[in-house]
Amino acid sequence: MNISLEQSEIIQEPLQVTITGSKSESNRLLVLQALFPNISLENISNSDDSDVMQMALKSTDNVIDIHHAGTTMRFLTAYFSSQAGKSVTLTGSKRMKERPIKILVDALRDLGADITYVENEGFPPIKISGKKITQNQVTLKANVSSQYISALMLIGSSLENGLKLTLDGEITSVPYIKMTLNLLHQLGIDAAFEGQIITVKPKTDSVDKQTLIVESDWSSASYFYSIVALSPVGTLITLSSYKETSLQGDSVLASIYNQFGVETTFKDNAISIHKVEEVSKDTLITLDLVNAPDIAQTIAVTCFGLGVACDLSGLHTLKIKETDRLEALKTEIEKLGGQVHVTDKTLVLEPSGTINENVAIDTYNDHRMAMAFAPLALCTKLRVNDAEVVSKSFPEFWSDLEKIGFKIINN
Repeated sequence: MNISLEQSEIIQEPLQVTITGSKSESNRLLVLQALFPNISLENISNSDDSDVMQMALKSTDNVIDIHHAGTTMRFLTAYFSSQAGKSVTLTGSKRMKERPIKILVDALRDLGADITYVENEGFPPIKISGKKITQNQVTLKANVSSQYISALMLIGSSLENGLKLTLDGEITSVPYIKMTLNLLHQLGIDAAFEGQIITVKPKTDSVDKQTLIVESDWSSASYFYSIVALSPVGTLITLSSYKETSLQGDSVLASIYNQFGVETTFKDNAISIHKVEEVSKDTLITLDLVNAPDIAQTIAVTCFGLGVACDLSGLHTLKIKETDRLEALKTEIEKLGGQVHVTDKTLVLEPSGTINENVAIDTYNDHRMAMAFAPLALCTKLRVNDAEVVSKSFPEFWSDLEKIGFKIINN
């Protein structure tokens, strides 16, 4: 499905949008629920990724296709490795077969797991023969993806001797590791993250019966921050359900968007996002996003829409996402008339004064490309190819935009 977005204006009255549960929290909790079935979950993400996770955990098939879901691939690789007697092959989309998993597989093999590559060494699909894992000490490169680290942490308490994980090098996306740690603590699991060492003690007794409520997704909130930033002073949108003491690294949005004249207020389990002032065209937005790389696309497009420059660093993980997000951003922003310079871990956007009309944005099977560029409809007409890709994390995205004033035509 391709769509056209006419140049739009936000309805100037109090607007409220309810956003589904965090994909990051949901997928961690679904693995923990599979290990400890007496916990209940509410406000689980309705994203494709979380749907695929639930399907895979319930599946009795020998081959499980997780499509584009990178988090699901990584978490399930660890989970199925620890399930004695369970043999399964994990596969995915063409892009998934290009996304590396060797670092995690090597770590699991060091712990005693039985994993073989079906096609290309270091990449899915992989065949896993689950077994009882008794070894508990392993070292893992820490600067590639925190999901490898979280995958091991999630199964740590179910291993006979627990887990001692030594992190080698600079640790990336620390908030996501702390999210996993906090969720373990909520279940009464003894775990610690000190310096370069993570320890998870084996859980020998049962987890207390309890219900955990998933906070709404901050990455999904980022697109509404962009919409407010690109709207007139006075624009106000309320999003639920959010906590000021969030576990999600992307909650840094609330402070980052102060630089765009956007103020955040927390009240009654919701956030109100309010445009309070215009941003000077001379502004340079300089950010290290090593702990929140998933909002880089949104921020870059916001800057382009406002005509201001940005210098974003800490983006090395973006090259192994659904697409090479740095090259994709450069290509699509330059089609719109911007100037972008990228390295393997940085993006620099030059200030610009015009935006080309009726450009077709390619989405590269990447949900965040579609959603990050959509707010530019407040500045110009544009088209979005393969717009249904948003279902990976935010199925209601286009209908929610229509509710607040966007004019969308299905092609």
